[in-house]
Amino acid sequence: MAAIIQIRDLSKVYASGTPALSGVTLDIEEGEILALLGPNGAGKTTLISILCGLVTPSSGTVTVAGHDIGRDYRAARELIGLVPQEIALEPFERVMNTVLFSRGLFGKPRDDAWIERVLRSLALWDKRDARNNELSGGMKRRVLIAKALAHQPKVLFLDEPTAGVDVNLRREMWDVVRELKAEGVTIILTTHYLEEAEEMADRVGVIDKGRLLLVQDKTALMHEFGRKRMTVELTEPISALPASLAADGLSLAADGLHVTYDYDTRAERTGIARLLASFADAGLSVRDLSTEQSSLEEVFLRLVEENR
Repeated sequence: MAAIIQIRDLSKVYASGTPALSGVTLDIEEGEILALLGPNGAGKTTLISILCGLVTPSSGTVTVAGHDIGRDYRAARELIGLVPQEIALEPFERVMNTVLFSRGLFGKPRDDAWIERVLRSLALWDKRDARNNELSGGMKRRVLIAKALAHQPKVLFLDEPTAGVDVNLRREMWDVVRELKAEGVTIILTTHYLEEAEEMADRVGVIDKGRLLLVQDKTALMHEFGRKRMTVELTEPISALPASLAADGLSLAADGLHVTYDYDTRAERTGIARLLASFADAGLSVRDLSTEQSSLEEVFLRLVEENR
């Protein structure tokens, strides 16, 4: 799949001398969902602001569908929709007019059918005549997405799109994002909700202190950096682990029935076969086994910690 955004050696140092980005190089493929993860102040919003033409980089280049964001700003910006973190809407304007105005800013001819489709997809059609100040916080965020989609962009940036949105509304918005991806829209999102990245993204990028630590397929990332936990359920409770098992990194639950074993999926040998043999040698009878994979949150925290 071709890259719709190409970033080369992008850096940003603010006038105060604070470095926000350092040598970021990245290709974003057309039609993918890329989640950018990082702690507060990592550089996520600065990166998005540069890609959207809102902040001037100190060095490096960015092209959107071949258009340089500096030399060919208008052509590049026309391909981009941005949903910012902050909810900034004219409070007394009606939803329909708000979205129509955004389309007009890009010089697009009026297209009522497209605007209706956008509003319906975001469950805003029934609110089209409501004033923005009459909407809930979640609905206001939907209006921001509608504004960003009004001019039919090829690339959509979502900067913390579901911050402050309840769980049900968040999942409804995920459905909207999936529909956009199915239509070929490239989506780049920043989020503090690790479940959001785990649920939505094709690839995950991790940023910390202005450096892009890695960008990798989500499944491969969790396989490479994730850990698994195996829980062994015994047929009879025990008061303590036998001495022969003490060196295996096991822990016994308070009920005396469950023993947990953490292991690295990257290791050539997990030690599970040897461990189960040790159970048998110790005279412990096993009723059941279960395993669970590390969450993306655990993987993310481990990555950031390893690079500090």
